[in-house]
Amino acid sequence: MHIALVTCLSRAQYAMPGLEDEDDALARALRHRGHRVSAPVWTDPAVDWRGYDAVALKSPWDYFDRISEFYAWLDRLQTLGVRLLNPLEIVRWNADKRYLREIAEAGFRIVPTHWLPRGSTFAPAEIFEKFQTPKLVVKPAVSGGAKNTFALTPAEAASKTAEINALLADEDFLAQPFLPEIQAPGEWSLLYFGGEFSHSVLKTPKSGDFRVQLYFGADTANRPAPPALRATADRLVAQFAPGCLYARVDGVEVGGELLLMELELIEPMLFLAYDAAAAGRYEAALRRLVGG
Repeated sequence: MHIALVTCLSRAQYAMPGLEDEDDALARALRHRGHRVSAPVWTDPAVDWRGYDAVALKSPWDYFDRISEFYAWLDRLQTLGVRLLNPLEIVRWNADKRYLREIAEAGFRIVPTHWLPRGSTFAPAEIFEKFQTPKLVVKPAVSGGAKNTFALTPAEAASKTAEINALLADEDFLAQPFLPEIQAPGEWSLLYFGGEFSHSVLKTPKSGDFRVQLYFGADTANRPAPPALRATADRLVAQFAPGCLYARVDGVEVGGELLLMELELIEPMLFLAYDAAAAGRYEAALRRLVGG
């Protein structure tokens, strides 16, 4: 197959010293298995998307900064009859964190969430009282990479209220209690390819931080997920990620259960370097879905 691993122009800014770029490693693994691989930029108007056997989102990491353009690009692919992996309608749904409401309504546990619609006012005292928490996390409904994400004590929230209200003038936000489990033992990521479990990692932020991305200095280790978390993640993926090439379930263990933070279906890091067989599972899932 000729496979497009869709990326963005800004990918290089996330390069980690001493860590091989995951896109490059995946492309090499796919070529080793006989495929042609290209890395077209989703914003490049010259790309002929119909010229590929498989178009897979890999690292369009700027999509949330250009969300209207991204939605228009998805519409264009649909008009052209291009099959996107993951499926177009699921990508649209997953681009806005309001999808968590639907997951919660289906009976899954999510981090308790206070929704802040665009044009509303951030009233931190009310939210601290609602959640009975000493610390809040406030973030946009359309975002990634911890952009415009705040971890706030009551005093910090008071000093950031004007800034958050200015951001609320243009976009939806949400507020959640800070979960101490993120710092210890850490946040779990469970990876699935073609609906089948592949591997899991445990991410721990550096001391004094709350962000679990590698480029913020977090530690990541290959760990077997607790069986109860795995069982919940299996059901989540089956229900909300049908037909997906990949899915990543992010959450923490609270009271022996999975508390979902994100169901990542657009551009997550797949932590392929943490399991030697993961790239092979990705390729096998791709062949099953495309028939190549």
